[in-house]
Amino acid sequence: MVAEERRVRDEKSAEESTRSPIVSVLGHVDHGKSSILDAIRETNIVSKEAGAITQAIGASIIPLEVIQEKCGALLNRLKMRFTIPGLLFIDTPGHAAFTSLRKRGGALADIAVLVVDINEGFKPQTVEAASILRSTRTPFVIAANKLDLVPGYTHKHAALLKDLKEQHESTQQLIDERIYRIIGQLYDRFKMNAERFDRVEDYTKQVAIIPCSAKTRIGLAELLMVLTGLAQKYLEENLKISVKGPAKGTVLEVKETEGLGKTIDVIIYDGTLRANDMLVIGGVQSPIITRIRALFQPAPLHEMRDKKSKFISIKEAVAATGVRISASHLEGVVAGMPLMSCSDDEKSLEEAKEKVQAQLEEVLLDTGKQGIIIKADSLGSLEAVIKLFGERNIKIRKASLGAITKKDIADAESNYEEDPFLSVIIGFNVGLGKSVEPSNRVKIITGDIIYKLLDDYLVWVEEKKKAIEAEELEELVRPCKLEVLHNCIFRQSNPAIIGVHILTGVLKIGTPVMKTGKALTSVKSIQLEKENISRAEQGKQVAISLPGVICGRHINEGDVLYSAIPEQDFKKLKKLKKYLSDAEVQVMKEIAGIMRKNNVVWGV
Repeated sequence: MVAEERRVRDEKSAEESTRSPIVSVLGHVDHGKSSILDAIRETNIVSKEAGAITQAIGASIIPLEVIQEKCGALLNRLKMRFTIPGLLFIDTPGHAAFTSLRKRGGALADIAVLVVDINEGFKPQTVEAASILRSTRTPFVIAANKLDLVPGYTHKHAALLKDLKEQHESTQQLIDERIYRIIGQLYDRFKMNAERFDRVEDYTKQVAIIPCSAKTRIGLAELLMVLTGLAQKYLEENLKISVKGPAKGTVLEVKETEGLGKTIDVIIYDGTLRANDMLVIGGVQSPIITRIRALFQPAPLHEMRDKKSKFISIKEAVAATGVRISASHLEGVVAGMPLMSCSDDEKSLEEAKEKVQAQLEEVLLDTGKQGIIIKADSLGSLEAVIKLFGERNIKIRKASLGAITKKDIADAESNYEEDPFLSVIIGFNVGLGKSVEPSNRVKIITGDIIYKLLDDYLVWVEEKKKAIEAEELEELVRPCKLEVLHNCIFRQSNPAIIGVHILTGVLKIGTPVMKTGKALTSVKSIQLEKENISRAEQGKQVAISLPGVICGRHINEGDVLYSAIPEQDFKKLKKLKKYLSDAEVQVMKEIAGIMRKNNVVWGV
């Protein structure tokens, strides 16, 4: 019995393996994302010896031997027994690529590097990247790049800490100031604690900052060490994969490849993918079923992003890696879509379809209720936008992939009557579809920075509120105070025409006027220098016609008249006081005082 249990356990362990953690590099443009990736790769990429860094589609595989060679003494200090095979860096830098990559339960990357220029600190895309990392709960470290550009810095040693210690005291102070600025920015914006990597007390509570320079290569060994150490200590259980199981992955990019037609570049994070496997890919309407014609990876020592790169055909790809797939029926495939291989029998195919579509249903929404419409170019991007707007409790009616359609416009427009602030379409990296006309009742906000979409929406909401309130204000009787000028009664009645000086507020045609709490009449017309006008502001002297009153009986020279504000208008005006001048607010108090002589709770 014991022997049988051991045999089963040994068979299971033979099927299980630990994959390389997937590392994504994010950060602001020009802060050195590509430079750091290139520097890490180029440290060993030209070497043909065993253990050299190899290129996969969309990724660079850095074996443990290379990390140990580069970090040697540093890693020995950790006194750990490493079981991870290395690190898999996703080659497409930038958070747009990061957000498009996801797997069941969130981001595809297991850990990330947030690149920040040590001299510039956080910039808009840094904030964006950190927001995404926080929302996807992806652990990350900060690479404080361009250390070589700190004034006074001179590169002396290969070991970072020794190098820092031997800088001039003023340079050390400058470096510390720049690091503490990054620490402050991270805390102020996200309430996250950070510290220089050698001062971190608890890696589960503090983000490690590694000063480095892609140009001089200083700090890169320490960066690799911290990434490997964190992955080893905290992620090992998440990295267990089934070698013999079906491949699971995410579409990185859909492209036209010369001689092959439409192909997909994918990251495989579990199982083994083989040529001729049946493949199920998530689709917006329904799963896409196809069979793999061929698998490709870059030829050794070729830079995969070079258009002249040569690719070689392979029989299988084991997680975690990147691979190019040639297959038919790839027209509807979108970046970020989940995929899974399966055997040919109907049961396996149905199970794969269910699992793949379930991942889409976690993100795609159609509540049918009131809310904004969200569109994005990839599944991961869509998820990031949903999370960001959801955190602000903004109602979402529908979230889907692709260009903005006529139906999206119609769905958004249906919100207008009940809540114009939800008559909105948010588009990340998408535009209007062919022959789709915008509606003046639907606000369309598009862009390629996720948090800016939210900022733009919130700014628009404030502007819209002001516009609606301004319209509402225009429909109300506004506070106005005017004095009848001496020797300016031009006609006594039918209608009376008198000259007035507007002491406070705005007088409009149709404004009811009073002296003692009861409306006498309404302004029929206004003239300024013999020209008819519809409104007159404070300080103006104008002639007005007043039907139904007689000068000498109802109105006299020197009288002070007020706008006779209806009680309901008065209550609304109190809510819109921010749009009134201090003098208009004072007139409102005077009008309330007059009206409350007869009714003590008037306007309350």
